[in-house]
Amino acid sequence: MKQLGELLISKKPFEEILMGNEAIVRAMIETGTRVITSYPGSPTPEIATAIQSILKDKRPFYFEFSVNEKVAAEVAFGAALNGNLSCAFFKSVGLNVALDSFIQLPLMNIIGGMVVVIGEDPGVNSSQNEQDNRNVYKMSRVSVFEPASPEEAYDYYKYAAALAIKEKTVVVVRLTTHVCHARQKISFGQYKAPLAFQTNFSPKNGPYIALTTMALDMKLESIKKLHRAGQYIKDAGLNKELTSDNSHKKGIITSGLTYLSVLDVFETARYRPDIFKLGAVNPIEQDGILSFLKGHDEVLILEELDDVLEIQIKALAYDFMLKTKLIGKTEDKDYVGEYTPDKVREKMACVWPDMIKDAFQGFTLPVKVPERPAQMCPGCGHRSAFFAIKKALKDEDVTVADIGCHTLGYMPPYNIGEILMCMGASSGMASGLSLFNDKKRVVAFLGDSTFFHAGLPGLINAIFNSHNMTLIIMENGTTAMTGHQDHAGDKIPIENLLKGLGIESVLSCDTYNQSGLTDMVKTSMEIKGISVVIAKHPCMLKFTRLQRKKPGFVQKHIIIDQEICSQTHACLEQFGCPTFIRNPDKRVDINLDLCIGDGSCRPSCPEQAIGFDKGKK
Repeated sequence: MKQLGELLISKKPFEEILMGNEAIVRAMIETGTRVITSYPGSPTPEIATAIQSILKDKRPFYFEFSVNEKVAAEVAFGAALNGNLSCAFFKSVGLNVALDSFIQLPLMNIIGGMVVVIGEDPGVNSSQNEQDNRNVYKMSRVSVFEPASPEEAYDYYKYAAALAIKEKTVVVVRLTTHVCHARQKISFGQYKAPLAFQTNFSPKNGPYIALTTMALDMKLESIKKLHRAGQYIKDAGLNKELTSDNSHKKGIITSGLTYLSVLDVFETARYRPDIFKLGAVNPIEQDGILSFLKGHDEVLILEELDDVLEIQIKALAYDFMLKTKLIGKTEDKDYVGEYTPDKVREKMACVWPDMIKDAFQGFTLPVKVPERPAQMCPGCGHRSAFFAIKKALKDEDVTVADIGCHTLGYMPPYNIGEILMCMGASSGMASGLSLFNDKKRVVAFLGDSTFFHAGLPGLINAIFNSHNMTLIIMENGTTAMTGHQDHAGDKIPIENLLKGLGIESVLSCDTYNQSGLTDMVKTSMEIKGISVVIAKHPCMLKFTRLQRKKPGFVQKHIIIDQEICSQTHACLEQFGCPTFIRNPDKRVDINLDLCIGDGSCRPSCPEQAIGFDKGKK
């Protein structure tokens, strides 16, 4: 069986079916990327998983999980100023965190070159909003390559690295969810051992301080670099025109995964418009687009989310007084969601009904499938925590959620967490909600990874301004939601840090001790000012995976004593573990495929009808 780590550092060319995120790592290795940093966030975590599949002493680069995206960008930038090709990668909304530093990068003379890989999330598969960062890239004057497939992700990273080194700048590789996670057979090149790590920083390569008139000069230079990048993109042939024998003088301009959706629609079309596929979405290739527009009577611009390309292309056509009819977004729904084949088909059928053979009927399942709401894992310490915390809350109390697995506390049966924004925002929002609020106690929630990522400033502000709130830190010892990556809590105990900040009331309890946790929350909510409860328990998904690998592991399960059970259904309706099954006769059973036998559900039963089985290997 092929080991991914060994495969990725193979020095000989090879062919293999890899995920887009994995192919990117091979491109990093082939280009001699020396420093790689990240904060985990979907759809990019598998890049880190692939990196970590390589034994640490065999990695031809330095890799770290930084405490947040801003720091990741800064560490990679600092390493690149030493002369090392560097890369930072994170998800779409991570750019918001990194933006204060990211926006400066195109102004700088980055002697080693720097690539930023960002996983965009059209369709909000795993994000709290559907933002289109192409708006930011244009404002930043940074070159952006957008692959449509895993193979292009591999190729485009290499092009991006070459441009970054050539122009001593930063280049973005814009991935989207399905490009990250798709698999494709790819022919990879050879890998040569990189040069030694460089420590060649010199202020003479600058200026590196963007102040007063220097900032204006640096801006002008960044504009020149972007012009040169446009020529590089043209010479590299990243933008491609695909012609058809029966186009009817109609054309489509698109990029990324939308291009593949167009090809899917073409399989059943009466005729095929020509396509101008953009491999780089900033800067756009004006000469190629103008030539394409001149050769067509009608051109449809297809792009997910915002009308970033459309605005530029229409302005270009106006400046050159072209008569081509340009069609872009015409309805509000055009700005929302992924451009999957069915959505592209619907759009093209509206624009060119003569091209589509039959209206898309969709697919109807033969039976009605019940909804499956998102769930915390069986045995999750957060479920046990919410079950206990709910007993300490009054109906009028205000609960503020944050980003993480514990965000699911807002769902029934817990209904805890009435407000959610972004990582680390809970303590700041809770502080604002507490102002002039003597009748309601405000309780904020924060995960341990998020605590280090973005939670500290809001907490320090609450201490500094004497806000009245209770903060509950949900500590499970990992960055669980994105795949169990490490965080700073491995080396910095949260309790010590809180006490070092001067918080006098810091209580800590394992979440499986439900009565103890309830009492601690009640105690904390009586304290005026800032109080903190650390609700801790290991992530059980990670814990049980590790346990199963140990020799002699015995899987336990929970059983229901049907003679004792009075069918009050508190286990289902108040605790809510997905392993419980309510039968048509109201009898409660256990789904043995899901149950991990942790026993955290036992206190939920007023009759104590929940117990352990004897266990089987």
